[in-house]
Amino acid sequence: MSKHKTTPTGKDYRRGGFCLLKRACIMFGLCGCLYVLLEIWFRGRSHISMFFASGVSAACIFCCCGYGKLQKMWFPVKCIFGSMVITMVELVTGIVVNLWLQLQVWDYSGLPLNLWGQICLPFSTAWFFLTIPILGFGRLLQPSNAATKREMPASPSSSGE
Repeated sequence: MSKHKTTPTGKDYRRGGFCLLKRACIMFGLCGCLYVLLEIWFRGRSHISMFFASGVSAACIFCCCGYGKLQKMWFPVKCIFGSMVITMVELVTGIVVNLWLQLQVWDYSGLPLNLWGQICLPFSTAWFFLTIPILGFGRLLQPSNAATKREMPASPSSSGE
């Protein structure tokens, strides 16, 4: 039996000696930076809150879809989950940044099916597609099965004794 904590499916969190927290932090920073660059490219500006919102979203998607119960789910289900995560993080960020602090970082009030001008159906649909590269980056951070088997100690029951 491994001395390390395991996921609900029995996998070691440390898989390959590179722990889940480190991978989630990499996802946070990488996706936070990439989203800010994407926003600057399309809108010509961004805000620091977008770095944190996209980083938190990507880290949550990575942890849930790479290690949680969604790990073996059908790919479109993971994208729907990712869209919901991003939309909820966007709503919370929008309430704090746009409504409470009145920084007016974005306003969806002119778009159809919006809630308080902070989230809307067209962008929630866009987040479905944005989840695809997030899941791809997450897969790149997963150790290969061969490396995991080579670096993981054998369990006592599999030694043949």
